[in-house]
Amino acid sequence: MTNSLTSSTPPTVEVIEQQGQRRIKLVGCWDLRNVAAAEKLRQKIKSYATDKNSHWDLYSIGKLDSSTALVLWQAWGEKMPSSLSIRPQHQPLFERWQNQKPPTPQAKHTTLSALLNHSYEQLHDVGEQLLHGVVLLGQLMLDFIYLLHSPKAIPWAEISNTIYDSGVKALGITALVGFLIGIVLSYLSALQLKMFGAEIYIIDILGISIIRELGPLLAAILVAGRSGSAMTAQIGIMRVTEELDALSAMGISHSLRLILPKVTALTLAMPLLSVWTNAAALLGGMLSAKHSLDIGFQQFFLKLPDTIPLVNVFIGLGKSAVFGLIIALVACHFGFRIKPNTESLGAETTNSVVAAITGVIMADAMFAILFMGVGMP
Repeated sequence: MTNSLTSSTPPTVEVIEQQGQRRIKLVGCWDLRNVAAAEKLRQKIKSYATDKNSHWDLYSIGKLDSSTALVLWQAWGEKMPSSLSIRPQHQPLFERWQNQKPPTPQAKHTTLSALLNHSYEQLHDVGEQLLHGVVLLGQLMLDFIYLLHSPKAIPWAEISNTIYDSGVKALGITALVGFLIGIVLSYLSALQLKMFGAEIYIIDILGISIIRELGPLLAAILVAGRSGSAMTAQIGIMRVTEELDALSAMGISHSLRLILPKVTALTLAMPLLSVWTNAAALLGGMLSAKHSLDIGFQQFFLKLPDTIPLVNVFIGLGKSAVFGLIIALVACHFGFRIKPNTESLGAETTNSVVAAITGVIMADAMFAILFMGVGMP
């Protein structure tokens, strides 16, 4: 009867002075709901806990939960009082906190050592990814050799579907961006050429810069952001839905059915997209030259083949094929790095786009250095 009354009454604190010793008696229902609403009660507990010689009587508590036990434990300075009376069923609530080990402080690294460790981790990760890329390229070459001996195993359907998704569906955005870039480049060049009376050289500037550099590079960057990310996400979704495991269980090669069609399709589609982007950019440049410099379309078409050697067209097409190879390999590489969770899917897709664009720009710089004196008028 007494226990049922104390378990339903609100929590109270009684202080009894006995023979020069303070006895602190807790009575009532000490659960989180009652204690959380009693701010003054918690302040009393903290003030009484400063006297280490006090005797704490918890035997009259009818109900005690782990949250309130933690409040009392913290008020006692995270250790049991030297003099304590408590029910046996309440004792484990305090033993839980008493047996818990405090967290060990981690050693603080200096700024230099932290920087060196971070740099080492980054270099190690880059080395692993480069090694995986070499393995991926080697497996791709083995697949091509296998298909030369077994032409019936060529995945024509996958290649055709990838060409449509990565090439045909990208015609609109590449044409729009190329057209706008041609207008901007022509307009800015016209402002400078007018100062020297060399308006006719706008054709040379547009031809060299678009056909040899800007056209292939713009198409590659757009495809890397559009199609490369889609390829990475597609492989990642197959990882999340365990389709890759199902293909392995059926004995179907991942590289033959997933990597090779994407690499082949992008290597074939990128030169065609580059020509399409060049045409849109030159059209935008011609319209801007007509408006700002009064250079007619017929004059533009007649002078362009004479000022731009044909080798520049082949350099642009070759660069585009290499760009497509890089984008597809990077997309597949990061796609297979995705773990079966949504966080990894988003992170690796972002890494794929960044790495593909970086690889394309690095390859373009290497082409510019290697063919520095080739194709110049």
